[in-house]
Amino acid sequence: MANHKSSIKRIRQEEKRRLHNRYYAKTMRNAVRKLRATTDKSEATSLYPKVQKMLDKLAKTNVIHKNKAANLKSKLAAHISKLA
Repeated sequence: MANHKSSIKRIRQEEKRRLHNRYYAKTMRNAVRKLRATTDKSEATSLYPKVQKMLDKLAKTNVIHKNKAANLKSKLAAHISKLA
């Protein structure tokens, strides 16, 4: 158990931050899954900007790495271009 006031506060902050990051990471994964499952090109192209914005925001706040965001955006764009 932590002995200092500051370390007790730090534990509280880290737990709150961890739950926040987990929620947004899970939301992002679900959005990516939904876009990948889409077979309609027009629906996929309308979903893509929202997912792209979400990935950029999460990369900016270090919830995910910026290269991971770039890789996901690239893969999703390729997926959309392959749709008939």
